[in-house]
Amino acid sequence: MKVIFLGTGEFSAAVLERVYASRHSVLAVVTQPDRINGRHKKIVPSPVSLFAAEKGIKIFKFERIGDGAEELKNLGADIMLTASYGQLLPDKILSLTPYGVINTHASLLPKYRGASPIQAAIAAGEKETGVTIMKTVKKMDAGDVICAAKIALDGSENSAECFEKLALLAGELVVKALDDIESGSATYTPQDESQATYCKKLEKADGKLDFSMSAEKINDLVRAYYGFPGTYFYFNGKTIKIIRSRPVDIAGAEKPGTVVVSDPKKGFVIRCGAGALEALVVQGEGGKAMPSGDYLRGHPIPFGSVLE
Repeated sequence: MKVIFLGTGEFSAAVLERVYASRHSVLAVVTQPDRINGRHKKIVPSPVSLFAAEKGIKIFKFERIGDGAEELKNLGADIMLTASYGQLLPDKILSLTPYGVINTHASLLPKYRGASPIQAAIAAGEKETGVTIMKTVKKMDAGDVICAAKIALDGSENSAECFEKLALLAGELVVKALDDIESGSATYTPQDESQATYCKKLEKADGKLDFSMSAEKINDLVRAYYGFPGTYFYFNGKTIKIIRSRPVDIAGAEKPGTVVVSDPKKGFVIRCGAGALEALVVQGEGGKAMPSGDYLRGHPIPFGSVLE
């Protein structure tokens, strides 16, 4: 099939790479306009744009996808495929190609519709997640399901590790969907709206830890928010991120947020609303991630301190 691919980030690029390697033809990609990197203040093309440029694929970067309807229609594509593109598609785009638009979503729909499905599944302590390929409609992630596949979660993986697994799975699954659509064997199953749940676009403030939560829940958040927005607390006016952690069984009735173990050889443990959390790897302001014991040697957090 002749495909127009719409996507932006690393997940999208992984899917695009698999489609490009298949027997289907990628006529063009549509990606978000280049943005200024927040840290280095440089204009940075999207991962999809970089891959397309390397392979000589035509690239479009519309501020509003609807403005490019005529240019895209003139390509003569059979179908459009989206994967974490970042814009809602108007009717004139949804109806632009004979087979319409299909979307790759990193959850087992109808659960976790929205912008952060991988993080949401881990934060909720799910035992499995997956990828769904569905027909795109105007309602967010609500179209009929073409196919889906799942992976198990063992409670140790963070969002980056899960992301890699799901990106590979998504690439394989979307090629299967394209094959089935082309052959006429694809099925379209309506989603059960009564089972729909939603997740939002994450912000930095979402990573602020609340130690009144259980240690299990906080550990899930540390895994889910790895990278961005990160999970953090304040001590002596400084922001400290927890990069990796684990719940531990230490008896006591201290106030949540109290440091109940502080040892430069072993690190530190924080009392939570239920149980306690051992901070295994942390990162101070402007510093590098390191074992929590190493951090304590340069930045003491005394026993009995209350973290905010």
